[in-house]
Amino acid sequence: MKLIYSHENRLLVELAKSRLEVAGIKTRFKNEFAQGGSGELAPNQVWPELWLERDRDFDRARQVLADAEAEQSNWLCSSCGEDNGAAFDYCWQCGKPRPSTD
Repeated sequence: MKLIYSHENRLLVELAKSRLEVAGIKTRFKNEFAQGGSGELAPNQVWPELWLERDRDFDRARQVLADAEAEQSNWLCSSCGEDNGAAFDYCWQCGKPRPSTD
């Protein structure tokens, strides 16, 4: 098993788990209830962790998570150069559609 993702925010780890499972990649959630160890352990040692059940899925899982992160980042309009937030599907300045990531 390989560690693929860890974060102090459990919801972000759950989101990563969901994205990987939709892609057909099996995972295991560790440190789900480790927050009780805070103070006696280093903070990052009690963060929730997402592990891959099959090591061979590592590269594909990294790509799935990278693609998901790209969907959540700002984008520049190719028409007017405006910086648009990730939530915008159309440029708020000129109305041009967001370029596809395919």
